[in-house]
Amino acid sequence: MEDFQQLIDRWLFDPVAGKVIAAIVGLLVIYVISRLLRQNVINRFVTQNEQRRQLRRAVSILAYLVAFFYLVAIFNDSLGQLAVIFGVAAAGIAFALQEVIASFAGWVAVMLGGFYRLGDRVQLGGIKGDVIDIGLLRTTLLEFGDWVKGDQYNGRIVRIANSFVFKEPVFNYSADFPFLWDEITLPVKYGSDRKLAREILNRVLLEVVGDYASQADSAWEQIMSRYAVEDARVKPMVTMVANDNWIEFTLRYVVDYKRRRSTKDTLFSRILDAFDETEGKVSIASMTVHLVETPTLNVKIAKPE
Repeated sequence: MEDFQQLIDRWLFDPVAGKVIAAIVGLLVIYVISRLLRQNVINRFVTQNEQRRQLRRAVSILAYLVAFFYLVAIFNDSLGQLAVIFGVAAAGIAFALQEVIASFAGWVAVMLGGFYRLGDRVQLGGIKGDVIDIGLLRTTLLEFGDWVKGDQYNGRIVRIANSFVFKEPVFNYSADFPFLWDEITLPVKYGSDRKLAREILNRVLLEVVGDYASQADSAWEQIMSRYAVEDARVKPMVTMVANDNWIEFTLRYVVDYKRRRSTKDTLFSRILDAFDETEGKVSIASMTVHLVETPTLNVKIAKPE
């Protein structure tokens, strides 16, 4: 019995045993806190699935780092020397991994600042595309444009460092207002019935993009409640200007950010069909240069005297 009591006293007053017990208790506390953050806090306050996944990953990494430094602090007696060593090491690591640290900070800014989300159409670092993944260090885009005209995918997968959010502007086509203003211009011959032309253009606009205008109107009200912007016109609009060659009509309208090209195709098709039905009252203007014949040139060269 006395041997057992001596064993207990030795474990209780042994510095190494005390450190082991402190380490176990500390690791349990870190584990419980990280689990509560991942399972309760993040699930309650973060609604996006991708953001939840990324934040859980970040909390797990942070918990491992805290546990590592806690164990080092527990089992090292010379904390002053350890602080100096860690300070020098941290400075070297920060210099060598400054781009990695900036990218991680960019990821935090993206997650908390709402720069963009999965599925958004953005322009980052001069690259346009749809966001298909947001990693701790890089954002992956499915690129569109470049050699492909219009907002159409070209098939390239582009990975961009998250640090770009601190270096260049972030253009988001679909964040708070998932519509874009777009325009097309139509040249109409002088002598055409311009009133009839305007009526046709207004009618076609309402038929093709009228639904977008009603949806954009409610979305723009939310924009005005959040930002200091004016009450911009989202309804389709037709304006006219006369130049030396023809009457030019400009059609301005809002459209879904993913349907710009298909909407233009529908508008042009409907408008040209409607102009054809006017039997010449409204005609598209064009400039054609036709070289019929080259005149004969007689060249005489005078002989020097």
